[in-house]
Amino acid sequence: MVSTRNHPSNFPPPDLSPSKAVATRPKSSSDQQWTHTPTALTILWLAVSLPLVIWDSVYVVGRPHTMPGGKWHEPLYTPYALYGEVDYGYGWPAYEAGNGFTMAQGLMNVLETICYLGYLFVFWKYGEGQCTYAEGQQRSIGGGWGGLACLFGYSVSLLTFSKTVLYALNEHFSGYHYVGHNSAARLIFLWVLPNGFWIILPAYMIYAFGTDILQGLAVAGDDHSSKPAEFTKSGAIPFSKDPTPMKRE
Repeated sequence: MVSTRNHPSNFPPPDLSPSKAVATRPKSSSDQQWTHTPTALTILWLAVSLPLVIWDSVYVVGRPHTMPGGKWHEPLYTPYALYGEVDYGYGWPAYEAGNGFTMAQGLMNVLETICYLGYLFVFWKYGEGQCTYAEGQQRSIGGGWGGLACLFGYSVSLLTFSKTVLYALNEHFSGYHYVGHNSAARLIFLWVLPNGFWIILPAYMIYAFGTDILQGLAVAGDDHSSKPAEFTKSGAIPFSKDPTPMKRE
């Protein structure tokens, strides 16, 4: 005798417990927004260095009037009487010899200053939020203007770094023609250390701006694996290192 197999009239309800929930994947780069936020050290360095570079540029371009005995020397450029004795490139020996390197560097300083001011203008005009780092609030800028600001910052930082290194290498391979008359202590404290700031801090800024550029490219390219893309930053979600495709909720 053949029996008939019975089928349940209703299917059991689905199990929606958290342990059975479908795994989800972090937001893709298309859902993220990249932003550039300068570090507190970058802002501090620009606040200190820009007035000094402008001061220095006017001295170089204004020679001989800004040099000792000139009509613009006192009181604004009185400190350069000492520095011109430490580095003859800023003193009478180089000027009377017609050495053009100091003037060329001074004109590059002008270009450098314009670019830094351009960066600050774009950042303050198109950025959003407050810039009170002490309170944990940071101003940021995104989109095309953010990319332009980052490009300005990176390029001019590289210019500052390269120009200062070139200045030091030129002096080295010239047999320390303009600074070799100083004692070791005087050379270190009045020439090496002051110029060293214009190497160390721009190198840091190259790293900071370059990191932001790489992060932006990683977000734009939906890069899940390469080292520059493995980051965690305010406003950007780190990519999953698990290559297994995961479903969205």
